[in-house]
Parts: sequence; structure tokens; C-alpha cells
Amino acid sequence: MRVISRFYVAALLAVMVIVGAGAAWAGAGQPTPWQLGPQESVTPVMDWIVSFHNYLLWVITLIAAFVLVLLLIVIFRFNSRANPTPSRTTHNTVIEVAWTAIPVIILLSIAIPSFKLLFFQLNTPPADLTIKVTGQQWNWKYSYPDNGKFEFVSIMLQDDERQAKLAKEPKADVPRLLAVDNEIVVPVNKVVRVLVTGADVIHSFAVPSFGIKIDAVPGRINETWFKAEREGMYYGQCSELCGKDHACMPIAVRVVSEQAFAAWLEEVKKKYASEDSRTTVAAAH
Repeated sequence: MRVISRFYVAALLAVMVIVGAGAAWAGAGQPTPWQLGPQESVTPVMDWIVSFHNYLLWVITLIAAFVLVLLLIVIFRFNSRANPTPSRTTHNTVIEVAWTAIPVIILLSIAIPSFKLLFFQLNTPPADLTIKVTGQQWNWKYSYPDNGKFEFVSIMLQDDERQAKLAKEPKADVPRLLAVDNEIVVPVNKVVRVLVTGADVIHSFAVPSFGIKIDAVPGRINETWFKAEREGMYYGQCSELCGKDHACMPIAVRVVSEQAFAAWLEEVKKKYASEDSRTTVAAAH
């Protein structure tokens, strides 16, 4: 029993170390080799998700440890050799009350913060920027309805395109199956409202570092939001099985300063002006 107890304590300590270090081992913006835990958070929503995730890991670990201890006690203390005359006890009021009340308390301790998190996620604060996202087989189409009549399609870079870009820009961030030709660009520390819909089948718009994941349903507009608090490149993917190229629908979001965003906006308006606006300008001339 003493050897088993020492082994159990060592195993429990190892699990706690892994649980505590998991989030720190995860990278920001994209998956990293041997990643444990969620990607590093860059938004208030993801901060809360990571905190809740770590809390649940502790709860689950303690419950699993408690059940393991009970199993070991049953195996070694109440086997036929150690306990040849079994007890005939059929009721124990204290134990029956405990195994009813304690699970209720545990569930309440999980439910209350989870409801608060859901409320925080689903109530969009006043937005500084709105982006409309349309999932298509198999790419994403983006528009900025409050910033002009333009839209563009974002398509995953093939390996030869990645190599060509790296040849021109050796330090370019072009991870395989995640890099795209046209990225979403948003300003840092601004509330971004994301309106999501589908053009054909159900897709799912998900960016792990932002803590957002919402279905793109044809004929319906769903809404989510994020506030990126750090500049950089952040990746996501379609998280709903949508057809043969489901794995080829990455999402790339570049978070920049307000000045850089304003410059990009002027550039993209000229580059991706809609056909309607071009026709209107031509008619006016």
C-alpha cells in the first residue's frame, strides 16, 4: 500500500505540472509542435475561456484522483483475502447525503462561471468595425460593410505559391495549410463584430487565439465578436465538415495598428472595388 501511495502521489504531481504548464506550452496564432492546452490568448473572451479551461482541468483531475483512490481501496482492502467476512450494511445516511450534495455543488461551481462566459461571448459590445464573412466551397469571402463597397475572396496558398512567396520574402509567415492569398486585416484594441453566413453548405468560422467559433449557415446570419489586444498574425480554419476541401479553408487575420489599418483600407478599396461601384463611376463620367 505504501508503494502504491507513493506512485499515486508522483503520478498526481506529474499530472498537475502538465495541467499547469499546458497553456504556456501552446503558441499564439497557430498550432505548435507538442502543443498542450489551447493556443495563447490575445482577446478578453479567450482569456476567460483559458481560465475556465484550466479550472475544469483541476476539477476533473481531482475527481479522477478521488475515484482512483476509491478503486485502490476497494481492490486492496475489500478483496476476499483481506476481508473474508463482508459487511452487510445496506444504508448509510451520511454517505447517501454526501454523494448527492457534493456532485450538485460541483456542478453548480461549473455552471455559474460557464453561464457568465456564455453571456460575455454572446453579448457583442458596441463595435468599432464590422466584417461580413461568407463561407463558400471552399474558401472565405470577406467584406467590410461600414467601410465601402468592396469584397474579396481568401484562398489557401498551394505549396508552389508558398515557395514563391518565401523566395521573395524569406521571413514571410506562410505556414502550410494556413497561409492565404488575402488576409483579414483589423486594428488592434478595437471591437470587431463578425457577421457570418454560408453560401452553399454549413461552414464554421473559428480562430482559436480569439476564442471565436460560429457556424456559417446558408440563409442565416450569425454574429460573434473579438477584440485583439496584440498585433500579429492569427490563424483559424473551417471547423464544420463541408466537403472534400474542408481542410483547405484556412482563416488568416492580421492585427495591425490603426494607422496601418487605415492605409490598408485605402489600398483594398481600390483593389477590390465592387463591380457596382465601378459601373456607377463610369456612368457618372
